[in-house]
Amino acid sequence: MSRPTLTALAVDVLTTKDGHEKTQKSIAAAKLWFDSVDDGDPLEIGNTTPPDVPSRPDAPELLPPNKMPKRKTGSVKGRAALLHAIAHIELNAVDLHWDIIPRFAHVDMPRGYFDDWVKAAAEESKHFNLLCDRLHDMDSFYGDIPAHLGMWRSAQSTATDFMGRLAIVPMVLEARGLDVTPGMIEMFRNVGDEKTVETLEIIYSEEVGHVAYGSKWFHFLCGRHNKDPKVEFHRLVGEYFPGGLKPPFNDEKRAEAGLPLDFYWPVAVS
Repeated sequence: MSRPTLTALAVDVLTTKDGHEKTQKSIAAAKLWFDSVDDGDPLEIGNTTPPDVPSRPDAPELLPPNKMPKRKTGSVKGRAALLHAIAHIELNAVDLHWDIIPRFAHVDMPRGYFDDWVKAAAEESKHFNLLCDRLHDMDSFYGDIPAHLGMWRSAQSTATDFMGRLAIVPMVLEARGLDVTPGMIEMFRNVGDEKTVETLEIIYSEEVGHVAYGSKWFHFLCGRHNKDPKVEFHRLVGEYFPGGLKPPFNDEKRAEAGLPLDFYWPVAVS
């Protein structure tokens, strides 16, 4: 029986609607990839074409960000709504990390590039499932309330721009998670919800790696094309994220992920 290619596995995840089935396939695909690597016979990358938009469950209803109801985190229901929003981000991240593999499979990249994004996709899958467990404990579930439809717009706008995708998704959108997660951890700690604190701390520690993958491969491509990474990052943020980056920034964790101060402060807005 012929073995699947990595891009075929990615597209299988992307075209799966149900969130739990999607994440199960994601984790299984990652295991298959890394088992093949460990065996010294990695799967072929392949050239399966990804969908323009990944398959999504029928719920939650997706709304423009400015139409989303305000969350009040002073109640269990409000805190569940916050976790629902994070779960939605994590499920989008599963698709984003699998999409970057077939989307740019025509570009010659080292095997480590594929290792990084497969690992990131598997970790995002774990994050989604951990958050769903916490929602269940709060008598809620993913799909229970609306979610915003803004995240995939960045993927669509950078669908033909490899460096733009690396700059905007991991180095802007995921880096934002490093800025806001400590405050969420503190909020849940203050109400005595240690299970959610543990979940968010896992997500926080692993998201640093995902931002770092973006920075690493962005710098790699800048070197290949003789571009100044800082100048190129500023140009791409101006093109794809014209509203600019909003402080406060977690300078320490951003530095740990390979984002120095002079990358993002010059494109910050008050």
